Amino acid sequence: MKQTVLALLFAALALGISAQTAGISGKLTENSGSAVPFANVVLYRLADSALVKVETTDESGVFRFRQLPADRYRLEATYVGFANLNRSDIELKAGQDLELGTLTFASQAVELETATVRAQRVLVEVKPDRTVFNVEGTINSAGGDGMSLLRKAPGVTVDNNDNINVLGRSGVLLYVDGKRLPLTGQDLTNYLQNLSAEQIDRIDIITNPGARYEAEGNAGIIDIRLKRDKSMGSNGSLSLSSSQGRYHRSSLNASGNYRNKGLSLFATAGATTGEVFNNMNFRSFQNGLVIDESNRIVNSWQNFNVRMGADLFLGKHHTIGALFTAQNLDGERRLNNRMGIASQTSPEVTDSVLIANNFADNRMRQSAYNLNYRFDNGKGQTLNIDADYGRYRTESERLQPNLYYDANEQVVLTEIINFFDTPTEIDISTLKLDYNTGILGGKLGLGGKLSQVVTDNNFGFYDVLNNVNQFNDFRSNRFKYDERVYAGYFSFDRALGKKWNFTLGLRAEQTDATGDLQAYRPELQEPPVELNYLNWFPNAGLTWKVAEQHTLALAYGRRINRPDYNVLNPFNNQLSQLSYEKGNPFLRPEIVNNLELGYTLAYRYNFKLAYSRTTDQITRLIAPDDVDPRASFITWENLSEQKIYSLNISAPVQMTKGWNAYFNLSGSHLDNQADYGNGAVVDVQAWTYNIFQQHTLDLPAGFKGEVSGWYSGPGVWGGVFRYESSWSLNLGLQKKFLGDRLNAKLSVNDLFYESGWDGYSEFNGLYSVGFGRFDSRRVALSLSYNFGNENVKSRRRQTGLEEESNRLGE
Repeated sequence: MKQTVLALLFAALALGISAQTAGISGKLTENSGSAVPFANVVLYRLADSALVKVETTDESGVFRFRQLPADRYRLEATYVGFANLNRSDIELKAGQDLELGTLTFASQAVELETATVRAQRVLVEVKPDRTVFNVEGTINSAGGDGMSLLRKAPGVTVDNNDNINVLGRSGVLLYVDGKRLPLTGQDLTNYLQNLSAEQIDRIDIITNPGARYEAEGNAGIIDIRLKRDKSMGSNGSLSLSSSQGRYHRSSLNASGNYRNKGLSLFATAGATTGEVFNNMNFRSFQNGLVIDESNRIVNSWQNFNVRMGADLFLGKHHTIGALFTAQNLDGERRLNNRMGIASQTSPEVTDSVLIANNFADNRMRQSAYNLNYRFDNGKGQTLNIDADYGRYRTESERLQPNLYYDANEQVVLTEIINFFDTPTEIDISTLKLDYNTGILGGKLGLGGKLSQVVTDNNFGFYDVLNNVNQFNDFRSNRFKYDERVYAGYFSFDRALGKKWNFTLGLRAEQTDATGDLQAYRPELQEPPVELNYLNWFPNAGLTWKVAEQHTLALAYGRRINRPDYNVLNPFNNQLSQLSYEKGNPFLRPEIVNNLELGYTLAYRYNFKLAYSRTTDQITRLIAPDDVDPRASFITWENLSEQKIYSLNISAPVQMTKGWNAYFNLSGSHLDNQADYGNGAVVDVQAWTYNIFQQHTLDLPAGFKGEVSGWYSGPGVWGGVFRYESSWSLNLGLQKKFLGDRLNAKLSVNDLFYESGWDGYSEFNGLYSVGFGRFDSRRVALSLSYNFGNENVKSRRRQTGLEEESNRLGE
């Protein structure tokens, strides 16, 4: 079946159907009839306000847009001293050259002695398929990292285990420049904490991706777009940031670009170093016992990353590109774990205390290679081919002494020392093809992808006796996972008259995977887990222009979320003798159906209602151990069903001439249901909401100020963990020097230290209440300097690895 699907799609690509394109022209004048030269003219697609093209008028006031596909458009013209000019009734037919005639600006009562016009992006742009969080240039991003920015992103929450949720939904995939990261859990946290905010341009939050995107990811995609600094020449930038909380962090980043008529070269490099802490306390009631647990975690690291590439322009229509990225991370993790054990009949009387102070050396080496070919005839017909290979290596060596003390913590009752050696190797290979053309008055997209992921997880468990590591073949294993996905898709969108626009898509994915647990003892050997299934993922969208500046949009999509690679490994990874996590090789992929209704007012104010229903939702659960009444464990299970209703409101507001604000409100209702038998039932319902706002102020002497913050109401993480409200207030100040080439930013984040979490869970006879705090209150200073030609841009493109990688495990 998979071969038939791909054959049909690639055969359709070979037809090479081309589209007729057209153009729009006109002339801008003022009231007196005089031409307005060098005015900005911007063309948007009317259905979704997507930017199509930007032009300027010539000396005669004439503008021309060439090689446009048939569609309905909105035109906006701007010039200093005149009110903005808008035309929203432009309908362009295939092969037509549309002449708009003379368009006249209305005068605006503004007297200017000297005028400087600068383009400034709004903080958040809400589009039909995504929300764009423009973080470049925001003061409160100074000295931060990728994780801290995600905590501020509208509609995004980060739970107590650093899992990322969007609109209340888990299963989000993380991309960087269109390339999906093969990391989750602590490895993903390390990556995001080492990704300097100064390297980030924007964050795209795609809640309902179309058919051309991988179907993986129930909550959609978060794509972190890095900075990449159209004219000929060269430029570069250098930035340095330093921040201080309880611990210190600093980063140094550099970028450079060169471009001429036939070649573009670009490179970025960054280095970070620092420490962060994370404190978590729990009080658990199970099997007649009270267990007070405290965890004090400190992570320190040194990281270096590089990204370099080249594009070779072969005439007007053909481009060949190569891209290389790499990252080296060396870090230490210190975990001080203390567990006091008492009886529930006399909880104030401690029976014994377990202290397990873990120390780990962590290393991460990543490299990815991409070759790209792109054809664009300038008439709406494009072909993009990507061949990718990614190599990811992580190493972790962890020493864990478990010391049982008496109630006074003076006498050691028992000593058990363990050592863990857990390297992971991942290799990802992909070949991806995307083709777009105009047909039947609309736009047709066809494509296919072949991918293979091979991951090799070694779990080495050692008993330390007399300072000698002795291999424990009973508790060690090797887990190999080989996954192949064959995918093909088509999508089509077009306008229906002047007020309607629709899009349809269908993606097919055949998955063949084998999970092979290789035990070191024959009696522990289990047969491989074989997975073989075909899934179909339809999506559809409809937009309706109800009236001028009023648009409704309806979208539906079906998606899948496969289990992370190493959560399928059933062996125990202990945090201490009484606390461990284990995988589940029988996890089923979860399937979600998403439905969204959006309303846009005046192209700026956005409202979205959404509903999602997930079957076999994969979630983390905490349960008591079956053997040791003192112990508990974390595992992953499938919920039978999860339903989420959500609302999101986005509004940029210009309060006064020098005061711009942005407001975002999201709320959701969650319903989790599951029954695992023997009283292990999940029946959880909860409302939650999140408010984000940012205010940017023009201050005297060229200073600019920012005040931002968020408030998150109570809700549920995972299957059963209920959390309380939290909030954060951030302040920032910015000043530019040396002709705006030197930019200085000072920021204070989480001023009142309220962004931690508090909550409780109850499942299968275990009740646990806890709280956590991390290094969120920080003061940061950032300096950046730009040199060279600021208009040089490198080509931004996706690679083929973006579809595979967020599943290395928690």
